[in-house]
Amino acid sequence: MSVLVVGSVNVDITVRASAIPAPGETVLGPAAQVSPGGKGANQAVAAGLAGAPTALCGAVGADAFQEVALRGLRRAGVALSDLHRLAEATGLALITVDPHGENAITVASGANAAVGPDHLPSTLAGISHLLLQQELPEAVTLAAAQQGRAARVRVVLNAAPARVHADLLPLVHHLVVNEHELEAMAGPGEHAAQAARLLARGPEVVTVTLGARGHLTVTGSQTLTFPALAVPVVDTTGAGDTFCGVMTARLALGEPLDRALRAAGVAAALTCTRPGAQDAMPDWAEVQAHLA
Repeated sequence: MSVLVVGSVNVDITVRASAIPAPGETVLGPAAQVSPGGKGANQAVAAGLAGAPTALCGAVGADAFQEVALRGLRRAGVALSDLHRLAEATGLALITVDPHGENAITVASGANAAVGPDHLPSTLAGISHLLLQQELPEAVTLAAAQQGRAARVRVVLNAAPARVHADLLPLVHHLVVNEHELEAMAGPGEHAAQAARLLARGPEVVTVTLGARGHLTVTGSQTLTFPALAVPVVDTTGAGDTFCGVMTARLALGEPLDRALRAAGVAAALTCTRPGAQDAMPDWAEVQAHLA
């Protein structure tokens, strides 16, 4: 079966610097890298590279940045019939990466902010998994989830950034958060207990990504924990998006939850070994080699 991603499309402008600047501080870097990004586009690229037929619903501007924004999607074979070209500028993300691979990101939403529920596809025929994030307007994400539930499609939500409409979680089958988003949504506590509190609000599965400490997943009957693949970290940009896209793709292809989660963790780690987001994502053959 196939994956539909409803989400943002950006161009990333990345500077590698000696440190992430503090308020009021100027930090110098040698050069800027201009590359495709946006959480929706990133996750669609990851899903496509992981082998699942994948489509993207989102928007770019009718400007020079759109070609950069679409480069990775085309490389991954993502279907773009539901991609809209709007009057607003293509979204931009300004990213600073420090020598340890950590990053700070500021996003200018541009065309992403102009996407409305009327831009969603009229049917989800042939779609088994709907992958959502939180960089589009809240009304779009909610309407997409409602459409997915009504069509009996598995709804996967990456709650990033961690602002969730009260009506959204009951529509979600699988919630993915990092530990900061987890605490914002569930309050302080031990990760499995926090995830269990989110289960009580509607999702059937909650996955928590923990960076270098791996990831854990809680369902109504089990807790699955996975260590991170040890890799030399160059840049963590896009690792979480890789995780979400690969996990959803492998689930759509019929793999059991534990195998899909393991593959997602390996793919996310491999993304950290190269600079950039989409440009750093591994193809399925590379993931398989490390799984073996």
